[in-house]
Amino acid sequence: MLKNSLQGLKVVELATVLAGPAVGMFFAELGAEVIKVENKKNNGDPTRGWKSIHEPKEDPASAYYHCVNWNKEVVFLNLLDETDRSKLEKLLKVADVLIVNFKSGDAEKFDLKNSVLRERYPTLIIGEILGFESEERVAYDAVLQAEAGMMSINGNPGDQPLKLPIAFIDILAAHQLKEGILLALLKRYESGNGTLVSTSLYRSALASLINQSSTYLNTNTVPQQLGSLHPNIAPYGEIVKSKDDQPILLAVGTDGQFQALCGMLKKVKISTDIRFKSNADRVKNRMALKEVLVEEFEKFDANTILSQLHKFKVPAAKIRKLDEVLNEKMAQEMVLEQMESNGKISKRMATVAFKLESI
Repeated sequence: MLKNSLQGLKVVELATVLAGPAVGMFFAELGAEVIKVENKKNNGDPTRGWKSIHEPKEDPASAYYHCVNWNKEVVFLNLLDETDRSKLEKLLKVADVLIVNFKSGDAEKFDLKNSVLRERYPTLIIGEILGFESEERVAYDAVLQAEAGMMSINGNPGDQPLKLPIAFIDILAAHQLKEGILLALLKRYESGNGTLVSTSLYRSALASLINQSSTYLNTNTVPQQLGSLHPNIAPYGEIVKSKDDQPILLAVGTDGQFQALCGMLKKVKISTDIRFKSNADRVKNRMALKEVLVEEFEKFDANTILSQLHKFKVPAAKIRKLDEVLNEKMAQEMVLEQMESNGKISKRMATVAFKLESI
């Protein structure tokens, strides 16, 4: 049902790298016709060349490129060439949605400013992703992670700040734009008019700070690096090793779950220890608590203790590597394949992770 939900919708993608193309792929997965326009003058989307050391140099595109480019019709155009410009105009005349993430000055250079587009194509929905909105800077995900404070709270205390190993801000901005475009489609259904939907990497990054920003705004306390530890809950984010040396993460969020953990470990006295009686006490004395937990978890192998934790409804998980994760049944069901120009099959994870079912 999902794959044909937006059949008949026409999307033109004038976007590169990750955020914009992720929006295009979302619509492609739902059955829309998505035409990705790449720059003929510089070999297309820059991510085509972002290959790891494990990828053949002769392949036309990298695994990174494949992750957000599936089931799109790719057209190479030079937007400064009159003939190619005419081809783009024909595409835009019949398009429902245009996705752009132009660098500063590009919209003017290509005569594709929003005001021009609105006049030429009054029913077109324009989805735009900017970098910093008020600054003319090149904005990649890592730059935004630094600017928006994410790196300052990521990593262990005293260590160098870390960026997240996935371009989360690009993905978060893509989600913001998807939601805005879907709302614009509903609006057009009522009015018949197009809409400009705009977001930025920086605005999306700020919106994603959630509890960390709320802590500062309400207490004037600047969040610090805590590694995987949660600043407000314990033991939440603590990592302990099992008897067979497997890392297990705990995510105990309530007093009831903590009491269940202690009962499972047959250490009921811990739950009444004045240092650990409430969540606030456990946050204050989390290092002492971890010492106790480390000693207890070393008595069990991973499968045994995880089975017990799940039985007692204690949130916990083995820290798995990506090969374990991506070879499981659900992950395999989400893999999208596509035949490439060189005859190879490219693979990527679906970006649509919801279902629609009649009830």
